[in-house]
Amino acid sequence: MRDLRPMSSGACPLYPFPVTDETPRAHPVRVLLAEDQGMMRGALALLLGMEDDIEVVAQVSAGDEIVAAALTHRPDIALLDIELPGLSGLDAAAELRERAPGCRVLILTTFGRPGYLRRAMEAGAAGFLVKDGPVEELAGAIRRVLGGETVVDPALAAAALSAGPSPLTARECDVLRASADGATVADIAGALHLSESTVRNYLSAAIGKTGTRNRAEALRAARGQGWL
Repeated sequence: MRDLRPMSSGACPLYPFPVTDETPRAHPVRVLLAEDQGMMRGALALLLGMEDDIEVVAQVSAGDEIVAAALTHRPDIALLDIELPGLSGLDAAAELRERAPGCRVLILTTFGRPGYLRRAMEAGAAGFLVKDGPVEELAGAIRRVLGGETVVDPALAAAALSAGPSPLTARECDVLRASADGATVADIAGALHLSESTVRNYLSAAIGKTGTRNRAEALRAARGQGWL
């Protein structure tokens, strides 16, 4: 993790108690941790638990467990990986925004891809960090996010601005995702309830927009940019 600086700030109402830099908290920051790798999840929980003002109140290993855990344990912060079984951390962040608006989301991932950052911000995440730094910086980011700041690795933010938005439409993304694991055009058409000619058109458009030669290359390129 590099020198993390807030990109912007703004008050965000959480649960009924006020939180500011000047107001001492009556209880530790409650954190929900979503990480599919057991060793990493346990290490993060242990290290964060050593902070006097942070308490990990729930741990989950799959994305489709996040919202239920948040509604049960009412965390202040949800610390989410992106690539999770069942539901991605980005999709879970969007659900949390609707169903648990008092919980702020901080994405912590191995994959510092510009497209992921854009999608995380669109989903309502308040921070995006890459797993390459000390836990003290992560703890500091948790506190700043709770205080209403948006915290993003500045190098990743610059890369996202340079890369620009994804050129792919939502349907082109759907078709590319469905093309993984050797799926045929007929398989994709059946899964997405589209005609085979429509699937071919979407695949052709995605290949052109990614500057690749075939759908396998287009899928790799889109994943590499974090567009999927």
